Amino acid sequence: MKKEFKDSVSKAVHNATLTTALGKFSEAYKVNRAKAYEGIDFEALRQNIADRKAFAASHIDLLAASFKIKAEALGAKVFLADSPDKVKEYILKVARDNNVKNVVKSKSMASEEIHLNDFLIKNGMSVKETDLGEWIIQLAGQKPSHMVMPAIHMTKEEVAELFGKEVHERLTTDIPRLVEVARKELRSKFLEADMGITGGNLAVAETGSIVLVTNEGNARMVTTLPKIHIALVGIEKFVEKFEDIVPILTALPRSATAQLLTSYCSIITGPVENTDGSMKQLHIILMDNRRTEMSHDVKFKQAMQCIRCGSCLNVCPIFRLVGGHVFGSVYTGGIGTILTAWFEALQNSEDIQGLCIQCGNCKEVCPGKLDIPDMILEIRRRLVVDKGQSLTQKAIFSVVNNRKLFHSMLRAASITGKPFTSGGFIRHLPFFLSELTEGRSLPAIAAEPFRDRFKKIKQPKLKEKAAFYAGCLIDFAYPEMGESLIKILNKAGIEVIFPQDQTCCGAPARYNGAYEVAGNNAVDNITALLKEDVKYVVSACPTCTVALEHEFIATLESLGRTDWIPQAKKLAEKAVDFSTLVKRLVDEGRLSFRQGQKLGSFTYHDSCHLRRTLKVFEQPRELLQKAGYQLTEMFECDMCCGMGGSYSIKLPEISAPILQRKLANIKNTGASIVAMDCPGCVMQIGGGLHQDGAPIKVKHTLELLVDQVEGK
Repeated sequence: MKKEFKDSVSKAVHNATLTTALGKFSEAYKVNRAKAYEGIDFEALRQNIADRKAFAASHIDLLAASFKIKAEALGAKVFLADSPDKVKEYILKVARDNNVKNVVKSKSMASEEIHLNDFLIKNGMSVKETDLGEWIIQLAGQKPSHMVMPAIHMTKEEVAELFGKEVHERLTTDIPRLVEVARKELRSKFLEADMGITGGNLAVAETGSIVLVTNEGNARMVTTLPKIHIALVGIEKFVEKFEDIVPILTALPRSATAQLLTSYCSIITGPVENTDGSMKQLHIILMDNRRTEMSHDVKFKQAMQCIRCGSCLNVCPIFRLVGGHVFGSVYTGGIGTILTAWFEALQNSEDIQGLCIQCGNCKEVCPGKLDIPDMILEIRRRLVVDKGQSLTQKAIFSVVNNRKLFHSMLRAASITGKPFTSGGFIRHLPFFLSELTEGRSLPAIAAEPFRDRFKKIKQPKLKEKAAFYAGCLIDFAYPEMGESLIKILNKAGIEVIFPQDQTCCGAPARYNGAYEVAGNNAVDNITALLKEDVKYVVSACPTCTVALEHEFIATLESLGRTDWIPQAKKLAEKAVDFSTLVKRLVDEGRLSFRQGQKLGSFTYHDSCHLRRTLKVFEQPRELLQKAGYQLTEMFECDMCCGMGGSYSIKLPEISAPILQRKLANIKNTGASIVAMDCPGCVMQIGGGLHQDGAPIKVKHTLELLVDQVEGK
């Protein structure tokens, strides 16, 4: 990550105005979105949208040809442009042929993508944005920071100052007055315009129609008052049939701004007469700019299903800290990272892709069912293939891939870390490592790792067996968690084995694009964990469980190592997370709880992988409440804690404020315990509360259950 980019990140997170504005919107959005979708089966709706958009993406040429025939039969002129230069040349020719001097525009990300405004201005035209947010941005000389709300990062004070300079008047921050100023200034621009340029939310092949969705009505002025209308539409906006717009228009306002519907929905099907009786010129430019290539890419074709609602930005814990001017290029956030890699260049996404923490919030709310985190991982993989690993990464992963060396180094670290350790925590590190303990303490490396302790644990000889996959943190930082897991499963009549050849799950390598390393980790673990015949392979770390159930298979498939896929699938069938397994054992009557226990209040933090990938969130809550703990839910219980594996090391300036927000939400519950199922989250939240000094215990669910469950 370049120094200049890191500096921009630091500047953004220390901009209180920015973080407050984005934070407040994000909080309100989640509540209002839920209300907007009441009574609607969101999963069914987005599957419907995904199916229709996927069909369109796989039939682009056919739909483009059909659209062109229908639209031209109605009197429109349709131009298919394969590049930004072709688009600009076409628009310039239309402008010059018609002596265009003044252009008005409604909001169009496609025009932002090709930097159309600058091009037209350089060629002697006056270009005015008429969407209120876009006009603010134009006056400020900035680019949009959000696909739907381009000026969300600006305060009313800043807007008042901009408008005041434009109209040569000292303005207050009274919003109705500011809107009145904008209306007055822009109205004359509509009347003077020779050409209007819009984007398009949808293009219907069946009818040759363009669909425009707005809240301000400016798009209707742009399309009706000038005698020439140019609609610039990316070919990802195609749908096959007119009926296909219904599910998209149902989702778009709800997902974009949590509205039930927008103020205006305009459907333009062919040109109409101007006020003087002449026929309006309607030019529809269908822009490719590598979209066809994207639709043929097995990993990225799903990006064609995006409806440009911006909901992925609205729920992103990183976006609400740094905004779109840092997290993005023309397009912002997670989806912006992907579009930047395609519409600009893969290398242009190198810095911004590193901002994604892989929490999965975006995937959960996307109405087009895009797996944005997975596509960002693919960008990382391709960057590594293209440029190779950095020297630092090579050194780290060469150690991780050497199991004996890796484990020996961790053992050595437990000794060298003793001078900085107190009460199980490393509160401060010296010199260049000090940044790692800013805002949180780190857990001390265990004097005796779990793999060594396991050899001393006495278990009954039982017929049913489970292999325990500890993961690095439980093995070397929290071995007591592993001991608690064994006690619980023994009570249920399950003997636990610990394959000593298990090693890192490969998540650090995979999430940094080093798939070859992750693939080797997968093979090592598959070999170790399937060596003995066990019923379960249980993990108490959600990141590791996701690797066992999903990522070993995906990584090996991406590397073409198909000979290992059957074994990876066999392992995935046996893999299970701790809470799911214990809930199953309770339901089967093999475990029960001590009666009449009143163990105090707790709040629960949902780890990202457990809730969003494994879909586990009810089970731990139910188990803990049955054990005798009283639940008090925290605000944003399922929002990332900022750990993100190595993310908290690479970007502590982002990780730290996310953690502080989480700690505040925990403390606000008044609970004496915060429970979670992820040792990484225990490390992050436990370290944060240790430095904070708050008297709140941080516990893995299994630690809270071990003394409360009984066998048959």
